[in-house]
Amino acid sequence: MRELGTHRGGEGEPLVLIHGFSGSPLVWEPVVEELQRSFDVMTVALTGHVGGPTLGDGERVSVAALVDQVEREMDDARFETAHIAGNSLGGWIALELANRGRARSVVALAPAGGWERGTRAERRLKALFTRSHAMSTRMLPYMPKLLSRPRLRRLLLGQAVARGDLLDPGSALALVRSAVECPIYFDLMDAILGDGPPEGFPEIACPVLIAWGTRDRIIPARTYSARMREMVPAAEWLELRGLGHMPMGDDRELIARTIAEFATAAQSSAVAQPAG
Repeated sequence: MRELGTHRGGEGEPLVLIHGFSGSPLVWEPVVEELQRSFDVMTVALTGHVGGPTLGDGERVSVAALVDQVEREMDDARFETAHIAGNSLGGWIALELANRGRARSVVALAPAGGWERGTRAERRLKALFTRSHAMSTRMLPYMPKLLSRPRLRRLLLGQAVARGDLLDPGSALALVRSAVECPIYFDLMDAILGDGPPEGFPEIACPVLIAWGTRDRIIPARTYSARMREMVPAAEWLELRGLGHMPMGDDRELIARTIAEFATAAQSSAVAQPAG
């Protein structure tokens, strides 16, 4: 298992991978090795998360602050633009980066932000993440033993991944621990609810693929995808049959192939476009 924090490896077109709320770059571990065969891959650790940088002096917790930090990471890597893949909150951030002109293509896996302010769907998320944090915190001392058993991994991680038994025990524990130990967990949750969901992404000019698992129990497509379709009307859509909210843990080959093929096609199309 890789160390926490930003990681970079491979050669080729630049590709940035962005994890979700209270996660860490380790969620991309199942697909990183394969993607590095074709891309210069950077997995970023979001500000205020385990392994990530802290907020700057006077900087307020917000999604915008997280987007700013990913931009700085890209600048440091000398990625003027890059292919970007994000999961959940990372998918929202990927779309924000595309809206700022920093993306060559975007693959958003179950992107967050597709709810209306003040709705039942929004309140459901607050209750879900509050309850999940309390339960994970209470059970954390017992998790190493519980997660050593494949059937219990599948049961305990059922909200995040459909096939938790496919994760090794160390990766499963890291997933739970990153949420429990996320320094800005509640501050970020309150900021997201206070600031509201994105109003739109009118400046996106790159190809976008939005992919959603049919067994997503955190942000199910039937409830949270309609507004996303309105905000990114030109996006391609892909249904991931039988996969959960973090589909890279359920079918690493499919997700690596989906990201690689979409980025490669987007780059080929850009090269083929006539100048001027």
